[in-house]
Amino acid sequence: MKKKLLIPLVLFLAVVIAFLVQLNRNAQGEDIKALESALVGKPIPVKTLTELFENKTYDDALFRQGKPILLNVWATWCPTCYAEHQYLNKLAQQGVSIIGLNYKDDSAKAIKWLKDLGNPYQVVLKDDKGSFGLDLGVYGAPETFIVDGKGIIHYRLAGDVNEKVWLETLKPIYDKLAEQSQ
Repeated sequence: MKKKLLIPLVLFLAVVIAFLVQLNRNAQGEDIKALESALVGKPIPVKTLTELFENKTYDDALFRQGKPILLNVWATWCPTCYAEHQYLNKLAQQGVSIIGLNYKDDSAKAIKWLKDLGNPYQVVLKDDKGSFGLDLGVYGAPETFIVDGKGIIHYRLAGDVNEKVWLETLKPIYDKLAEQSQ
């Protein structure tokens, strides 16, 4: 009698385990935690963007500089952005091109933040209402995109840029794109 009760229990546990494994995979068997962007392989969305400090306007030509850039989405209300900021300063000192997108933030707070903590960005764009972030598919801050010299998005990172992420994931892509642009 006890053996007959164990068979449904074992089958139930097998189904639960299979279900849990598949929860983290899509139809192609890829890990869905990677948060691939629908824009990978496509150009940066066309939009007129305003610079944080001087209210100068830019279009998508800003992202077609002939060399790769990091587009870093950040905000003063984001504690993880604070944690990654010193590493971004370090990357900028090493010659990595970074454009900042201040996302759904107060401009005065953002300017003070950059004056106090240093400004790793070549240009800082403001996205007060989050419309450009929406076009990029941003979930929140921080997020970083690697864009080639022609304005094509090659990678999207949801989370902070730190030494491990830079060396293991972002730098190989950035360096390959830099090599191709020469």
